[in-house]
Amino acid sequence: MKRRTLLAALTALAAAITLPLYANAQGLDPAKLRVALLPDENAATLIQNAQPLKRHLEAKLKKEIEIIVTTDYSSMIEAMRFGRIEVAYFGPFSYVLAKSRAKEIEPFAVGVEKGAPNYKAILIATADGPVKRIDDIRGKPFGFGDQASTSSHLAPRAHLLKKGLEGDKDYKVVHLGTHDAVARAVQAGQIPAGALSEPIYRSLIERKIIDPAKVITIDLTESIPNYPITMQGNLAPQLKQAIRDAFIDVKDKEVLKAFRVEGFAPTDDKAYDVLREMATILKMDLSK
Repeated sequence: MKRRTLLAALTALAAAITLPLYANAQGLDPAKLRVALLPDENAATLIQNAQPLKRHLEAKLKKEIEIIVTTDYSSMIEAMRFGRIEVAYFGPFSYVLAKSRAKEIEPFAVGVEKGAPNYKAILIATADGPVKRIDDIRGKPFGFGDQASTSSHLAPRAHLLKKGLEGDKDYKVVHLGTHDAVARAVQAGQIPAGALSEPIYRSLIERKIIDPAKVITIDLTESIPNYPITMQGNLAPQLKQAIRDAFIDVKDKEVLKAFRVEGFAPTDDKAYDVLREMATILKMDLSK
């Protein structure tokens, strides 16, 4: 009897240990998904524009959806790193930074605009200001957005370097936080020139936030891979597939409006190696 009792106890203990391990191996399947949007514009505007997305995801995934806009790019990276959000819409470079610190995150969809999964940064100047062309930037302030922004920092800064203009040597680097802040500052003449995402710039004009008569275009960068949507790698496989399908298959223009794209296509980490190359050109340490 003692032997049978001991055997039964050991069997029960093994089952108790194995069950949570098995459940963990299947991945997480939370009742609520926290979806973070890149803080490249005013947070209230982003959350308002994302309400159709919230309703779409709740209908497709049968889960509560919380839309989150962090205070800046760095806090969004840290939130993803420590599992405080499940799905995130990163900028290309902020994704590269996040991936360097949290290997388990997975990009799965990329925005498509005008039939392509890429876009450009635009360099603009005050219409009646001192900057009319690239060379005029020398010796003057130049406005960028967040330091972790691709199209409002990394790409245009690398572009200027290729043109022979090094930041904080040939011109003064000014960080203004968001894309719309750069456009507003240039329009107002607070800084003579700056850079931001071309799609965001066009959107600001369409929404009559920026008057195109007060701003001129001085250059465009080379193509940049578009913003990726990522998810935590420890989610349950069936949930991952459902999230992929919910984004890749979306056709509703009101949902897509939050991302300023026509639709989404599949993507992977290799698509963003070009950003790692830009960081190398600028001698940036991705681990910091």
